[in-house]
Amino acid sequence: MTDWPRASHWLTGDSDEPTALIVAGVPLSEHAVTPSRYELAPTAIRARLGKLSTWHGERRVALEDVAVRDLGESLQPPPLRAPLTVLLGGHNAVTYHALAGAGRLDQWGLLTLDAHHDVRPYPAGAVGNGSPVRALIDAGLPGANVVQVGVHGFSNSRAHYAWCVAQGVSVHGPDRMVDVSELLDQLADRCAAIYVDIDIDVLDRAFAPGCPGSRPGGATPGQLFAAAFAAGAHPKVRAVDIVEVDPAADVASITVDAAALTFLNVAAGYATRWR
Repeated sequence: MTDWPRASHWLTGDSDEPTALIVAGVPLSEHAVTPSRYELAPTAIRARLGKLSTWHGERRVALEDVAVRDLGESLQPPPLRAPLTVLLGGHNAVTYHALAGAGRLDQWGLLTLDAHHDVRPYPAGAVGNGSPVRALIDAGLPGANVVQVGVHGFSNSRAHYAWCVAQGVSVHGPDRMVDVSELLDQLADRCAAIYVDIDIDVLDRAFAPGCPGSRPGGATPGQLFAAAFAAGAHPKVRAVDIVEVDPAADVASITVDAAALTFLNVAAGYATRWR
């Protein structure tokens, strides 16, 4: 028994408990706005967990208290039937494929932590990482049930913003990252379940060189990790994805570390649901 347990060992758990955290890699890279090696990210994130512990010192949470089951990797996201499923992308079309397959979109809410609106027009059958929010609204997700946080200046178009406003989407900049818990509560008032999409390019470029879409002026890692913890802790959050990391473009594993720590903060937040 080691006195410094590693997060990678924790993730090898294969719990069949009904409250187990479900984890799955979805190495999606097709139809990307900027072709990148997104498919490498799930494996890279798991590898970096070997450098990280299971103890969240600031929150006094141990991941050993979280039953977990890792489903491995597949291009097909698993059904969102568990109390909480975490998907390691892959690019942002993971959000569309996972949530569209959940059914009853009229009952779901979507909170995105993302530098972009992701409402580009898309060819039939070819939803890419620039289009998941538009495609979900087209499929029946109410625009009023979509909250976007972290949208950057000069990284989107006026036409895409106008489309969001016309659909009833709530749009907020990086300054609202500190309000994610409150925004989740507001969304929960009108939705039966919530999906949280965490695009790592919501971070400032200094902290996410391996994200093609990151730019200066984004969120800090501390803000992102607090938001991830809030997502994991919220009782109506049923799924979280962590997407848009290209390990081949990373510098000193900065971006992959951010993604791995985001995942661990979601898991730590989930632990507090059972306290």
